Amino acid sequence: MEFNDLAAFVAVAREKSFTRAAAQLRVSPSALSQTIRNLEERLGLRLLTRTTRSVSTTEAGERLLRTVAPRLEEIQHEIAALSELRDKPAGTLRITAGEHPAISVLQPALRRFLPAYPDIKIEIIIDYGLADIVAEGFDAGVRIGEQIAKDMIAVRIGPEMRMAIVGSPGYFERYPQPQTPQDLAGHNCINVRFPTYGGLFTWGLEQGEREVKIRAEGQLVFNSLSMRILSALDGLGLAYVPEDQALPYLSDGRLVRVLETWCPYFPGYHLYYPSRRHPSPALSLFLEVLRYKGG
Repeated sequence: MEFNDLAAFVAVAREKSFTRAAAQLRVSPSALSQTIRNLEERLGLRLLTRTTRSVSTTEAGERLLRTVAPRLEEIQHEIAALSELRDKPAGTLRITAGEHPAISVLQPALRRFLPAYPDIKIEIIIDYGLADIVAEGFDAGVRIGEQIAKDMIAVRIGPEMRMAIVGSPGYFERYPQPQTPQDLAGHNCINVRFPTYGGLFTWGLEQGEREVKIRAEGQLVFNSLSMRILSALDGLGLAYVPEDQALPYLSDGRLVRVLETWCPYFPGYHLYYPSRRHPSPALSLFLEVLRYKGG
């Protein structure tokens, strides 16, 4: 039984899709399907249940996944660690992050990092869920500090943050500016839905000791930061977005900010990885570029 066949099975089982797994492994879906069939024939067991719409593991497949995936990950990690013996650091980093930290923190770091280390490759997967980085084969993830599990090592990579509620001048020609959080009930609010929360994301507002959770209502729901900002610019409603992404439009007057005193600061982004795993040379180098050095 070849190492690559087991790695192929793990990819399909995790992705629950031959198409996505094939893209990850850089092979054709038909070739990957044949690899899995050959593996099943050698084992004499069905590992995956296939339908026209989904792929899932059988009982035997689930047992093999639990047993093999962590060991394959250890092997891959140790092979990556051998790059310490090279003159030039090398390897591939897989990082999961939301859209905002990918744009505001990771992208600027990539511009500084990649030209200096041409043999290191970085794959960033935009995911709004709280991904299990070990189970899904990531080297690291990015989250707000307060969301990180205790068994992870977390390194701060960004400053404190806060949100901004914004709308276009044209929108406020039609609707009065809200003076209190309760006034948002009379506005067309642009909502966001994250897989982690299931329902619509609650707007958390705070002023001194007063905390208010707003379940905003409106015509639009996105899971994309850029679409929320574009819709606000188009006058379609009020958006609740990271302050740094709104600032360019606030400075040139294309957006207007409201309820600013109700938007407090909160812990910024951290890069995290399992405490039981020593970071690879590539991750250690990237981490040094990312590490927040502010106050």
